[in-house]
Amino acid sequence: MLDKSDDISVAADHWLLQFEDALASPDDVLLKPLFHPDSYWRDVLAFTWNIQTVSRAFAILEELPAHAERSAPHNFRIDAERAAPRRVMRAGTNAIEAIFKFETAIGRGHGIVRLIPDAADDNRLKAWTLLTALEELKGFEEQQGSTRPRGQAYSRDFRGPNWLDQRKAAAEYADRDPDVLVVGGGQAGLAIAARLKQLNVDTLIVDREARIGDNWRKRYHALTLHNQVQVNHLPYMPFPPNWPTYIPKDKLANWFEAYVEAMELNFWTGTEFAGGSYDAAQGRWTVELRRADGTIRKMQPRHVVMATGVSGIPNRPDIPSLKNFAGKVLHSSGYEDGEDFYGKRAIVIGTGNSGHDIAQDLHSSGADVTLVQRSSTLITNIEPSAQLAYAAYNEGTLEDNDLIATSMPLTLARRSHVLITEQSKELDKPLLDGLAKVGFKLDFGDGGTGWQFKYLTRGGGYYFNVGCSDLVADGAIRLQQFADIDTFVNEGARLKSGETIAADLIVLATGYRPQEELVKKLFGAAMAERVGPIWGFGDGQELRNMYTRTPQPGLWFIAGSLAQCRINSRYLALQIEAIEEGLLPRDVGPVAELP
Repeated sequence: MLDKSDDISVAADHWLLQFEDALASPDDVLLKPLFHPDSYWRDVLAFTWNIQTVSRAFAILEELPAHAERSAPHNFRIDAERAAPRRVMRAGTNAIEAIFKFETAIGRGHGIVRLIPDAADDNRLKAWTLLTALEELKGFEEQQGSTRPRGQAYSRDFRGPNWLDQRKAAAEYADRDPDVLVVGGGQAGLAIAARLKQLNVDTLIVDREARIGDNWRKRYHALTLHNQVQVNHLPYMPFPPNWPTYIPKDKLANWFEAYVEAMELNFWTGTEFAGGSYDAAQGRWTVELRRADGTIRKMQPRHVVMATGVSGIPNRPDIPSLKNFAGKVLHSSGYEDGEDFYGKRAIVIGTGNSGHDIAQDLHSSGADVTLVQRSSTLITNIEPSAQLAYAAYNEGTLEDNDLIATSMPLTLARRSHVLITEQSKELDKPLLDGLAKVGFKLDFGDGGTGWQFKYLTRGGGYYFNVGCSDLVADGAIRLQQFADIDTFVNEGARLKSGETIAADLIVLATGYRPQEELVKKLFGAAMAERVGPIWGFGDGQELRNMYTRTPQPGLWFIAGSLAQCRINSRYLALQIEAIEEGLLPRDVGPVAELP
C-alpha cells in the first residue's frame, strides 16, 4: 500500500501509476483518493495550454478529468536523469518530492509531485502539490545535441554562400519580414529569441541602444547584480565557472554581445520601435521601426513580443516646485556615476535599490548626500538574507531548480517568503534597529512576504544592502522624509521647519510607470484597455498577461530577472511555435475549443 511503504521512490512511483490509471478512468473514483484536501495543481501548458493554478482537491477533481481527456497524458514515470525522489521541506511542510516525466498527445513534459500524509485518511500519502509542465512539442523538438544542424547547406557546396554569408542575409531581412518581432534586447529579449531560434521560428530583436548590452552597460557606474551568478544563467549558455559571484554590469553587457553572436540571434541595434496596429483578418501586425541612419522600415510580423522590462517609461512624479531648483535634475535611468559631483551636494529622492546605490555612489565620489524617503521600504542585507530565496540553487542542477521554482503555487510561495522574511529580520536585526533609530520607515512587504513579492507586485520598494544602509544608520548619508519637504527652491529643498537642504543635484530614483502605459503609447488606448494590467497578480494566482497569450492576439510580454526570463521563455516560445503550427488558436478562448 502507498501509505505503508518506507521507500520514497516506491511511494512516488506507485502514486504516478495510480494517477495515470485514474486519468484514463471515465469518472473520478480513482482520482479522488490521490489528492490531499489542501492540494494544488499548477499546469504550465501541458494539459490546459494555459499557465494556471487550481487550488483544493474538489476544484482539481472538477477540472483535471476534462483536460486529461483532451490532452491524453500518459507514460508517467520517475525521471532517472533528474534528482531522485527525496524528502524535502517546502513552505514549512515536510513532503516527499519526485520529479517525473510524461507525454501528451502532442508533446512531452516534466512535472513534480509532492506527497504528504492525509491524517483524515489513515495517513495515506496524497498529492499536496502537482506540477505538469510542457517541455517540447512532438515533431518540433529543439535541434541540439545529437540532433544539432549538420551545416550541410554551407559545408558541402564550395561555390555557394558560406556560413557568414547566410548569417548576414538572415539578419538583414532584405526580402522578408520576421515571424516574431522582439522589442528590447535585454535578458528578456535574448532569452525568448534564443528559445525561438531553437524552434526554427524566424525572430528579430530590435533595441534602440547603439550596442548590444547597452541597456546594462549604460546604467550607473557601480552597479552589479544583486543575486548570485548561479541563479542568473541565460538559456543554453551558462556563465563560465570562474565568473564572480556578483556580476558587474559591464561584464554582463559584454556577455550579452557574445551570447547574440554565439546563439546566432538576429539583432538590430539603433532601432526604435515606434508602434503598430493589428489586422485581425490577416493575423499580422503592421509596425514601424526607426533606424539610427534615419530610415524607416515597416514590417508585418505575426507576433510582437514586448521585452522592455517590468516597466518601460521612467516615472517622474509631478512636483510642481521642482522647476524652481537651479541645479541639475536627473531620473535614475539617466544617472551614470558621481565623479563629477566631488565636493558638491546631492539629494536622492527614493529609497529602493537604485536610490540607495546612487546615494552610495555619490557619497563614495565625495559628494554630500541626503537620501529622501517617500514611503516605507524593505531593507535586507545582500548576504545572507537576500540570498535565502535562492538557497535551492546552491546545490543540484539548474534544470531541476528551475522546475522546482516553477512548481510552487502562489499560495505556498507566499508562505515560503513569509518564513524567509522572518529569518531575514532576525539576521538583520542590528541593521534594522539602527535604521529605525534614525527615523527610516521600514516594512516587510504585504503580509510579511518580503522583497520577492514586492518585486512581483510592484517592481520595487526594497533595497539589498551593500553598504548604503550602514551609511544612513551612521549618519554619513543624511536621511530626510519627503513629507517634511515644503517646497523646492532655487538652492535646494526647503523643509516645513524652515531649514533648507542645499543641493547641486537632485536624482529622482522614483521608478518606472506600469507597462500598460507603454502599451498605450505604442499601440493606443483601446489596445491598452483590451490587454488590461500587466505584471502583478490581481485576483488570480499568476502574473497578469506575462509569458502567455493576452487578450490581444499576437501580443506577448516577457520580463523579470534573468532566472524568470530563462524559465518562462521556454513556455512563451512553445506557445508561439504551437500557434505557428496550427496546434493552438491565436485568440484566448475556452480550453474545450483547443485542438
